[in-house]
Amino acid sequence: MVSSAEARSIQEKEESFAYAIQLVNGSVLSMTLQATIELGVFDIISKAGPDAKLSASEIAAQMPTQNKDAPQMLDRMLWLLATHSVVDCSVVDLDRLYSLNSVSGFFATDQDGVSLGPLMALFQDKVFLDSWSQLKDAVLEGGIPFDRVHGTHAFEYPGLDSRFNQVFNKAMYNHTAIVIKNIVQVYRGFENVKQLVDVGGGLGVTLKAVTAKFPHIKGINFDLPHVIQHAPHYPGVEHVGGDMFESVPKGDAIFMKWILHDWSDEHCLRYLMSQLWNKLFVSADLSLPMQASCRNFLAETPKKTKLF
Repeated sequence: MVSSAEARSIQEKEESFAYAIQLVNGSVLSMTLQATIELGVFDIISKAGPDAKLSASEIAAQMPTQNKDAPQMLDRMLWLLATHSVVDCSVVDLDRLYSLNSVSGFFATDQDGVSLGPLMALFQDKVFLDSWSQLKDAVLEGGIPFDRVHGTHAFEYPGLDSRFNQVFNKAMYNHTAIVIKNIVQVYRGFENVKQLVDVGGGLGVTLKAVTAKFPHIKGINFDLPHVIQHAPHYPGVEHVGGDMFESVPKGDAIFMKWILHDWSDEHCLRYLMSQLWNKLFVSADLSLPMQASCRNFLAETPKKTKLF
């Protein structure tokens, strides 16, 4: 008979082993989620109504497939997502019924036509995934994993690959549209701003939302030239191409979202010190609780890398 202390030790070891196995299979969750998005599952459930609960067979019936095994395969995928609280699951007459919850709702296309699906597609894209294969060698030999694979910096590469450029821009557009909608609802710091510069503003969706809420603001959407060339026209917004480490258009306020996490502390300090003349500096990376996940990203540039 084992003691209570020994029993606890055995239980802790079993739990640790189970978690270790979960880490080994970590890619299964992300790949399954990506496939579920691509199959349109979340949109199918969403269109069925706010309280809809559908079986895998009911969902598969709305897909362009003749595969008789599709319902069973889909049920296994959704059950996996349910165990990770991505979707809710209930059992009725031995059938598992799946519904959206507060998490999976972000992967269904909303009334504004956006979701986190394109962002998921970006991080599962082969261009990004190939970079991770060089992480070990980058540690041992130096350099940046992305650069080692593709021969150029991650922000320059989209200018060379039109397909990936579209994937990247679509991901940033959708994510930003979701985030900025929350910002303009609660943040009042823009009320006295006359000219707002969005550094790394992509296709300009941030300034589109800000100027719609605060029409007195003139927006300057600043990003790399290969990004700006695809930006649509928005009233009150001017698109300007350039490099933020060389010069940034003048304004009485600077806005940044998902920019600082890409760079080392030295690069961030260099940029921030160059912007001390601004009356207001707003960084969604620093100020919003929902951006805490940015801490999980690896800095694009190693701390000691010299780019200048």
